Amino acid sequence: IIIGSGSASFEIIRDIVEKLPVMVTPRWLNSRCQPLGVRDVVFYLQAVLDNPACLGRSFDVGGPDILTYKEMLLGLAAERGYRRWIVTVPVLTPRLSSWWLYLVTSTSFSLAQSLVESLKNDTVADPARSIARVVPHQCMSYRAALALAFQRIEQNEVVSSWSDALSSGTLRQNYMDAIQIPKHGMFFDRQKRTFTRPVAEVLDNIWRIGGDRGWYKTDWLWRIRGLMDKLVGGVGLRRGRRSPSRLRAGDPLDFWRVLVADRTTKRLLLYAEMKLPGEAWLQFRIVDHADGTHTLEQLAAYRPQGLLGRLYWYSVLPFHGIIFKGMVENLLSYGVKS
Repeated sequence: IIIGSGSASFEIIRDIVEKLPVMVTPRWLNSRCQPLGVRDVVFYLQAVLDNPACLGRSFDVGGPDILTYKEMLLGLAAERGYRRWIVTVPVLTPRLSSWWLYLVTSTSFSLAQSLVESLKNDTVADPARSIARVVPHQCMSYRAALALAFQRIEQNEVVSSWSDALSSGTLRQNYMDAIQIPKHGMFFDRQKRTFTRPVAEVLDNIWRIGGDRGWYKTDWLWRIRGLMDKLVGGVGLRRGRRSPSRLRAGDPLDFWRVLVADRTTKRLLLYAEMKLPGEAWLQFRIVDHADGTHTLEQLAAYRPQGLLGRLYWYSVLPFHGIIFKGMVENLLSYGVKS
């Protein structure tokens, strides 16, 4: 179990503790593990390079604390100042446990299954195979690793996250093919508004979309769509974003993937990773005019697959007038002092 900002295990544990004051958990939560800080993992990876004593060998690594998963959850709660109650029950099967973890956290179902499988057995480093015999190092305690992780998060210094990986876990989708929105066989929803507000302020609003900020209009509808996506095996809306204010190509953004994030050309292009009978894009672009005004162009594009894809577009069409019209207007007005 790696503890640190961006680690899948850490983010899942954090999700559970922050969202659930009372947790009903499987009995495997009493299994023991040896959590290790990200910084210590990186140290060991660097230390074994060009070390002849490590050539062709595998080692066990672990931190100084041997804890149950229950103790880890309660430790994180204490670090954040939360009061949490955990009840372990013997009736949750591995599959039910995986579904529970999948629905209450931002993890994928396959990752939830892997974590539940790892809960069944103790994962404690074998002293005879410990890397400490070859590379001596004083590792951080569990609480110290937690403190460092939250410090990085609060300072907006998370370089990468487990959610940066493709939603499918494979490379079957070539994202380079999606950078240009197709022109034929498409449905479009276009919204344009002219404004005189400083462009930098509007770009800041666009670059903060999603995550904790939300989608600027009818967030409850977005949450319903995220829940529907979760129920059919999608990524849902809980992935959030890597940084609250910065975006880069490749970042996950709720159930979207950032394809283009260019403040110079004033363009943000998102590609949908939700379960759809087709493909979807959402683009924001600002155009400057000679008279000093600017236009915010918002484009929702959808390429249906078969009859089901077309039926899907027409079924959600009544909501577009509410969602997308309100979104473009609120992007321009958010943060304006009355």
